[in-house]
Amino acid sequence: MSRTNELIDLENQYGAHNYHPLPVVLDKGEGPFVWDVEGKRYFDFLSAYSAVNQGHCHPKIIGALKTQAEKMTLTSRAFYNSKLGEFEQFITKLFGFDKVLMMNSGVEAVETAIKLCRKWAYQKKGIPQNEAKIVFAKHNFHGRTLAAVSASTDPQSKAEFGPYLPGIEIISYNDTEALSQIIAKDDKIAGFIVEPIQGEAGVIVPHENYLKEVAAICKKANVLFIADEIQTGIARTGKMLCVDHAEVKPDILILGKALSGGVLPVSAVLANDKIMLCIKPGEHGSTFGGNPLACAVAQAALEVVLDEKLAEKAEKLGEIFRTELKEMLSDSELVKEIRGKGLLNAVEINTDEESKLAWEICLELRDRGLLAKPTHGNKIRFAPPLVIDAKQLRESIKIIAESINKFESEMASF
Repeated sequence: MSRTNELIDLENQYGAHNYHPLPVVLDKGEGPFVWDVEGKRYFDFLSAYSAVNQGHCHPKIIGALKTQAEKMTLTSRAFYNSKLGEFEQFITKLFGFDKVLMMNSGVEAVETAIKLCRKWAYQKKGIPQNEAKIVFAKHNFHGRTLAAVSASTDPQSKAEFGPYLPGIEIISYNDTEALSQIIAKDDKIAGFIVEPIQGEAGVIVPHENYLKEVAAICKKANVLFIADEIQTGIARTGKMLCVDHAEVKPDILILGKALSGGVLPVSAVLANDKIMLCIKPGEHGSTFGGNPLACAVAQAALEVVLDEKLAEKAEKLGEIFRTELKEMLSDSELVKEIRGKGLLNAVEINTDEESKLAWEICLELRDRGLLAKPTHGNKIRFAPPLVIDAKQLRESIKIIAESINKFESEMASF
């Protein structure tokens, strides 16, 4: 038995069956590459769902991790620590907010934003207690806690986890008229939480003015505009934040994933004083949130993005990716659409979501030395680390085009 099969069997025997991974066992990563336990090298075109924007094991981030780990890792928030205040100053100045509340996973930050929005609704907007509502968009993905799945429209994420959290309204994504209407008819709407690009749904990019219109609608109605930039933020789409393309600023900003360069779980919720100070001591927190190790790593991760101009790089390389891949696949009946922004892109395969074709294409990509994975059955997300260079990107584009073209004649069988 190969080492790969041995390790897959161990996970299947002893681990919960809550994921369906591509059959490859990774052992090492560096820059845009990963290696499996057999020593084969791959281009990583998932980047741990955009958590590894700075590349695998970036030496500056790993250096910060080692230095801080040898000094202090955790104090809890029962005490002050020597890294938190400095990092809070750094991140709030960088993104232009008064305050930040540090958490760990992305979904913890989403939960924090929901709680913060509700606190604000009762203290500042004057909504009666326990009657505040938050609007979400269809086909969203904000995580897998009960609050997040209560707002989900994906049956696979939501089914058999009820009863669900009340106070949630759902409208169509990329539909400002729907947002205007629900706010106009219900004065208990406190906030609208939205992904600037819906990543898990298949990299769904809204129309050009969507976010600008959302911000204006929310401001006029005194409703909080909450941007979930966990996947789209930290340079992924060609700007430091995806909302920067629209030149708007949310009332609450949610960050995670690449905030630590994929080194450990770090997330953040940013807002100004009138919102953030609605939460008082004892009302929300986390043992690990804001720990000194996380702060040291996150600051190094953000400095890498700035120093290496990764947002500008993602903008340029994203144009190359979409333009050249479209040219190579221009005659393909297999490809329904190629879309994205920066280095967050997707190819939608011209089948229904139940088809196994996208999965088979990803297995072919793996065999040719590139790792990607379908989402919602027939969409393949392509999101390499932002440190990839143009030569490597073009090599990857060729692999993707050749892998898809291999199945052109077999489309009818799927």
